[in-house]
Amino acid sequence: MSTRQKSIFREFLDSEASGGIILMAAAALALIVANSPLAPTYFAALKAYVGPLSVSHWINDALMAVFFLLVGLEIKREVLDGQLSTWPRRILPGLAAAGGMAVPALIYAALNWGNAETMRGWAIPTATDIAFALGVLSLLGSRVPASMKVFLTALAIIDDLGAVIIIAIFYTADLQMAYLVGALGVLAILVAMNRFGVRSLLPYLALGVVLWVLVLQSGVHATLAGVALALTIPLRASPALRDDADHSPLHRLEHALHGVVPFVIVPIFGFANAGVSFSGMSTDTLVDPLTLGVAAGLVIGKLVGVFGTSYAAIRLGFADMPANAARMHLLGVSLLCGIGFTMSLFIGLLAFATNATLQDDVKVGILLGSVVAALLGSLVIYLAPRPGGPESREE
Repeated sequence: MSTRQKSIFREFLDSEASGGIILMAAAALALIVANSPLAPTYFAALKAYVGPLSVSHWINDALMAVFFLLVGLEIKREVLDGQLSTWPRRILPGLAAAGGMAVPALIYAALNWGNAETMRGWAIPTATDIAFALGVLSLLGSRVPASMKVFLTALAIIDDLGAVIIIAIFYTADLQMAYLVGALGVLAILVAMNRFGVRSLLPYLALGVVLWVLVLQSGVHATLAGVALALTIPLRASPALRDDADHSPLHRLEHALHGVVPFVIVPIFGFANAGVSFSGMSTDTLVDPLTLGVAAGLVIGKLVGVFGTSYAAIRLGFADMPANAARMHLLGVSLLCGIGFTMSLFIGLLAFATNATLQDDVKVGILLGSVVAALLGSLVIYLAPRPGGPESREE
C-alpha cells in the first residue's frame, strides 16, 4: 500500500473509531431522554413537520443520504484504489461478509417463520456498524492487531454494499415511473460529466440534490441517491494535478465528509432513532420472536457466519490469517461484527415503517444484541495473546 493510501486509511480508521464513541454516547442519551420526563417533548419533536417532511424524515431521508454518500465514496475508493483493489485482498473479508449476512438472516427467519409481517425484518441483523465496532476496537488499544482493524473495515465496507443492494431490492415502495425516469436521466448526466472530465465538485453536488428529490418521489428510498451520486464522483485528479491524487474530487469530498458524518450526522441519527421507552414493556419483549431474532442474529449469526466462513477459508488455503493475529483475535472481531446499530436501525425503520410497536421491538433487539456482541467481543480480544506473540505466529 502506498504512503498516500496508508494516510487515507489511517484517517478513516481514526475518524470512524472516534465517531463510534460519540455514537455510543448519543444512543445512551436517547435512551435516557426517552425514559425521562422529557420523553413527550423528544417524541413530539421528531414528529413535528419542517416544510414537507417531519424532523424524523429529514434525518432518516436527507441527512442519511449524506451518510450513504460517504459509504458510496468509501466503497468506490476501496474497490478501485484501496484495501479491496485486488482479488487476494477481497477474498477473506468478502467471504466473511457473505457468511456474516447469510447466517444472521437465516437465524432471524427461523425464529419468525410463519409470521409474514415480522419476516419483513429478515435483513435487520445482517449489517455491521463500522463506527461502533471500530470505536470498541479503539478502546482495546494495542491488544488488537492492525491487520484485524483492516480486516474489519474491509468486511464492513462490503457489508455496507450488501445492505445497499438489499435496501434497493427488498425495501423499495411502489415505483413512480416518471420520477424514476427523471432520476435515471440526472444520473446519466452525472456519468457523462465524469466521462468528459468535469472535476469541479459543485455541479456534481448541485445535481445530487436534484437526484435526491427525484429519488425521494420515485418510491426508491431517497438515501440510495447518495450512493448513486458517489459512484459518479471522479476518483482521479485533473491532468494538471496528476501527481497529486489527493486532489481528486472523490478524495476531497470524502475528506470533507469525514469531519461531518461520524461526528454530526450519525450521532444525530442515533439520538433520533435509539430512543425507545421501556414503560409498559415486560420480559416477554425479550423473548418475542422479532426481538430475539434480531439479537440472536447479531450475536450468534455474525459469530458463526463471519468466524466460521473466515476460518474455513484460512484452513482450506483460500486466504491467509491476517498478520500477527491469532484465532482468538478473529473470534473477537467476529463477535464485534454483531454490533449492528446504524444500518440495522435503518433497515428496521424501512421494514416496519408503519408499525411503531414493531420498530420498538427491533430497537430493543438491536440494542441488546449490539451490547452483548460488544462485551463478548471485547472480552475475547482482551484475553487473546498479544499481537505478534508465539500463538499469533503459529497461525
